[in-house]
Amino acid sequence: MTKNYLTPTQEAGKKMVMRQIPGSVVMLNLLRFRETADYTASPELMPEKPISGKEAYERYIEHTLPFLHQSGGEILFMGEGGDFLIGPADEKWDVVLLVKQSSVSSFIAFESDEAYLKGIGHRTAALEDSRLLPMVETK
Repeated sequence: MTKNYLTPTQEAGKKMVMRQIPGSVVMLNLLRFRETADYTASPELMPEKPISGKEAYERYIEHTLPFLHQSGGEILFMGEGGDFLIGPADEKWDVVLLVKQSSVSSFIAFESDEAYLKGIGHRTAALEDSRLLPMVETK
């Protein structure tokens, strides 16, 4: 059985903090959607009729943008993915997203905001699998 990745582990979060990134950080998101969103973990957010994973993620983005902007973050790029040119032939990502945060601490504050967390169930319902890679610009 293939392991899916939807949330960071405590260990991964600790490693990111321990990197002591001095400035902004860009998060590379690779996203694979469920065909039909699964709101089992967040029934309070479940729409009246079933929706696709893509539609659930659109609801997540709509909910998230005000909190992202308030924390000093921004979406740099969001686009359709597909098959790799170089990479595993059986691995495909539906959407690629680059999100910039002014600092790791602003990212952590954003991710732990109680009002933001009330809508995170749309993300969980939407995704079959994901990857999140914190990146630091080099010159």
